Parts: sequence; C-alpha cells; structure tokens
Amino acid sequence: MSSRTAPSRALLPLVALFCAGYLAPYLMPTVVGRLTTGLGLSGSQAGAVGSALLLGSACAGFTLASRVDRIGRARLARFGLLMTAGGFTAAAATGHVPLVVLGCVAGGFGSGTSTAVAAVGISGEREPHRVTVLALLATSATAGALYLVLPRLGGGHALPLAAIAATALLVLPLTRRLPARPCPHSTAAARPAGLPLPHLGAGAVLAVSMLCWSLAQNALWGVSGRIGLDRVGLSEAAVGMVFAVALGGGLLGVVAAGALGARLGRAVPIGAGTVVIAVCVAVAASARGPVAFAVGEVLWNTVYPVALSYLIGLAAALDPRGRWAVYAGSASSLGVACGPLTGALLCARLGFPAMGGVLACLLLLAAVPLTAVARGAGSGGWGRGAVAVGRRAAAVVARTDVGRAA
Repeated sequence: MSSRTAPSRALLPLVALFCAGYLAPYLMPTVVGRLTTGLGLSGSQAGAVGSALLLGSACAGFTLASRVDRIGRARLARFGLLMTAGGFTAAAATGHVPLVVLGCVAGGFGSGTSTAVAAVGISGEREPHRVTVLALLATSATAGALYLVLPRLGGGHALPLAAIAATALLVLPLTRRLPARPCPHSTAAARPAGLPLPHLGAGAVLAVSMLCWSLAQNALWGVSGRIGLDRVGLSEAAVGMVFAVALGGGLLGVVAAGALGARLGRAVPIGAGTVVIAVCVAVAASARGPVAFAVGEVLWNTVYPVALSYLIGLAAALDPRGRWAVYAGSASSLGVACGPLTGALLCARLGFPAMGGVLACLLLLAAVPLTAVARGAGSGGWGRGAVAVGRRAAAVVARTDVGRAA
C-alpha cells in the first residue's frame, strides 16, 4: 500500500465523521430557538440545554484525546455515531424536558467522540489543512441545506435533533473504511505512542485562546435566531434563509481558504480574520433592520471557517499524532458549550447591542495570543521542535528493531 493510497481511502470517512460531529454546533441557533418555542422554555433555559449538549461533546474530546488509536479508530467512530443517533433520537421523541436534556447530552458526547476520531485522523494526513477545508465544506453545505429545509417541515424541537441523528446513521457505513490503527506510512505512525506531548506552552495557549474564541462567537450564534425574530422582526423562514445564505458564504470562505493554502502563512488569516469576525459580531448584535443583520451574519460566517481551518491546521502542526488537535478542538467545544448560556445571560442582563460589544472585545483579546502562536509556528520554532521529536522517535524505533532482531 503506497503512502498516498491509504490517506485517500480514509479521506471520505474522515470528512464525513467531522461533518457528523460538527453538525450540532452549526445547528445550535435553530435547536435553541425550537427548544424555546416547542417546549416552552425561556431563553436562558434553552441556552442551558444547548450548553449541556455541547459540554457533552467537549468532555468526549478531553477524555479520548490520547486514547483514539489505543481503542481503535473504526470501533470508536462507530460508538460515537451510534451514541449520537441514539441520544438525539431519544431527545427528539419526547417532550419531557429532563429526558430531552439527557438525550442531548448523550448525543453531544457521541458527536464529540466522532470529532475526536476525525481530528486524530486528519492530523495524520499529509495535508491536514486541505482535509480540514473539505470537512468544513461538507459541514457548511449540510447545515445550510438543513436551514432551508427544516422551516418547511414544521415546528417543534424534534426536527433538528432528528436531522443530526439521521446524519450520524448515514455516516455509519463509512467507518468500515477507517483504519484500525494509523497507516504505517503516515506522520502519526512514525511516532511511538509513548512520546510526551510536544510544545506544551504553545499548545496550552492555543487551547485556552480557542476556548475564548469559540465562546465569544457561539454566545452570539446561540441567540442569533432570537435577534432575527425578536429584535429585527423576521419570520422563522426568513431567519432560516439568512442562516442558509450565511453558511453559503461559509462555503465560499472554505473554498478561499483552500485556494490560499500556505501562501499567507497562518498568522494573517487567523489574526486578521478574528478582527473581521469581531466587527461582524458587533454589527449583527446591534442590528435593527434585516440588511444590517444579514450583512453581519453572512460576512461573519464567510470569514469564520477560513480562520477555523488555519487554527485546526495549526493545532495539527504542533503534534502530528493529533493530540493537540483533539485538545484544542475540545477546548473550542468547551467554549462552544458555554456559548449559548453565556449569550442568553448577557442579552438578558445587558441587551443585544452591549452583549455584542463585550463579545467583540473578547475576540480582539483572543486574537493576540492566537496570532503569536501562529507566528511562532511560521517562524520555524515549532518546526525545530518537530525535528527533535522526530529524531527521538527514530531512535526509539531503531532500538525496538535492534531488540527484535536480537
């Protein structure tokens, strides 16, 4: 098996797993909105349910970051997808709030498991940024289509949850194409499992900054439906159309990220992209008319996947075994988890415009360490560390081979 054949065989299931794992955060505005209208929850209560769902996803990532290859990628992916389908199906099938919460948390844990497997697999690919771009493209397209279709199928909380469960079941057959262990020609397989986690300082800064980065954006994303409905005065179908167009802009952003590749490095797309996102967050939160609301949402969602793809690529560069990719992704999921409740509490206490200002400031603060880590990676600092890790790995492998020969 050539070094190119194995990654291409795993490409489709990795992209599909990423899509199945990330779909719940992408659909969070409609999930929170329908929990409010369908179950009669307050905005803060619905935000808390959304946060519990995403907290389950984050917990899965932190728990499984270093265990994916030990357990087996295909086995763990199947478990995650089945748990996603079972949890969200159970939550969709009942109107009893405690059972809805339990189902959402279980489904969120399954989604986080799928994302962890996808992150580890993508980090071991020869071109992790390209695979990340494809995965974000698939996720944005799926979520955009659902935002167009769901309002036409009726109300209630069940439909978006059932859509997430159905997506997991559709992806399930593809897990047979996942390798049980890393491909022997991949960058991850070249490093024994016992090696310590590299670049602790940079990785920790990246993880904490991504938590704040995701929290700020998802605090607004979780209440964007309420802004469109309550403040701007749009119908649910019109809000869904805005979100669909915004995610369509996200498709263009992902394509642009793929076309740019490494031409600008990582620091410029991450730093400048975060500044643009901060402005869009403030505009969308303070909008009083449909034009300002739509412009803020569309431009924000166009730039967001560009910056996210480079952040995921940066995490993958810090450790080709994928551990920092999973830890940083889980920290991001923790921020996502806190987002809906944070947004609901901020808008209840401060109002939408002031909430947007606070979140924009948090994004600008997060942009500084994120750009610094990206500049360090681009200057070759992490590269020198990677060479050292590689030499240590080669020495360990050589000693192992000598021992076996004896």
